[in-house]
Amino acid sequence: MTDTTPDTRFAPAERAPAAAIQRQTARVGALHLLTMLADSLPQILLILNHERQIVFANKALAAAAGLESVEDAYGLRPGEVLDCLHATELAGGCGTTEACRGCNVVRVILAAQASKTAAADGHILRRRKGAALDLRAQATSVTLAGEEYVFLSLTDISSDNRRRALERIFFHDVLNTAGGLRQAVGLLRGGPPEAQEELLEVIDNLSRNLLDEIRAQQDLALAESDELTPHPVATDPVALLREIAEQYRRHEACCDRRIVVDAAPIEGEFVSDPTLLGRVLGNLVKNALEASAPGESTTLILSARADTVEFRVHNPAVMPREVQLQIFQRAFSTKGPGRGLGTYGAKLLTERYLGGRIRFVSEAGLGTMFVAAYPRRSAPGA
Repeated sequence: MTDTTPDTRFAPAERAPAAAIQRQTARVGALHLLTMLADSLPQILLILNHERQIVFANKALAAAAGLESVEDAYGLRPGEVLDCLHATELAGGCGTTEACRGCNVVRVILAAQASKTAAADGHILRRRKGAALDLRAQATSVTLAGEEYVFLSLTDISSDNRRRALERIFFHDVLNTAGGLRQAVGLLRGGPPEAQEELLEVIDNLSRNLLDEIRAQQDLALAESDELTPHPVATDPVALLREIAEQYRRHEACCDRRIVVDAAPIEGEFVSDPTLLGRVLGNLVKNALEASAPGESTTLILSARADTVEFRVHNPAVMPREVQLQIFQRAFSTKGPGRGLGTYGAKLLTERYLGGRIRFVSEAGLGTMFVAAYPRRSAPGA
């Protein structure tokens, strides 16, 4: 074992030395029938040593992780080779951060080491461009040549989860808006003439919202399948921020709440896709309004540096720590099953298609602040 052990906030951080990894990979690799069968499987198959390091992997891992050879994964832990956002936060690597407490892949491995078999669905938010990976993890403990190992199977269920979540959200949001539209039309038909102008404005707003909901879900579906094409143009960030604020002042989430805009004109050109950027800011504003109590304010702030333009969305509420640790996960929602793709969608669009970065802080005395920073000229995938 190594002389010094990094700190951990969940699973053990100890790692086997390089010599032990070489011995274990050679021992497992000598099982030629296992190698042949494993490479015929569509799902990822890993064999992990006691320290949760990979000592065998089939070809499916190389395809999923973009490796030239599965040998490149030996000695690493699953989250490290699959590029988990949290795998490099601490020196101990995969399994040792506070966020890892909510990772079912790590939990399945630990459970297998303790009780022989385990299974659960897990989720990995990857560093590369905000992509998410949903996995069905199954693990069992085995003994080979007197040493304990874990056989770990990972099946990618991202496509199925993505389709179901998008369908649920689409139906929920579109049906809500369509129901309001139908109600307004009914009032228009039976209401007094003096109310028609106001009702027509309501119908116009609901119609716009309905079209925007449909287009937003279409964009997210394309983004998830890597088929979305950004269209960067010269964009006025002040006008865009004020337009988003005005749009959400008419939204039901803004009832008894205020939106404050703090945005002075910036010098220099800003090139981005205003539609996608508007989707990001709209998601952040809507979430902030929903988290605020009646009478509270959501504040939209714009600032600029030499090479970046930064949008900040603040609300006075503080998120519980367990929510903070999962906030960008596609599968996580504080709003019930099938809800809450806002922050995930914001991260996906920002980091994969707009070349920016998104982060947040949430603590007592400060509230919650989401910060989305973009280059002066849009650079998708940067």
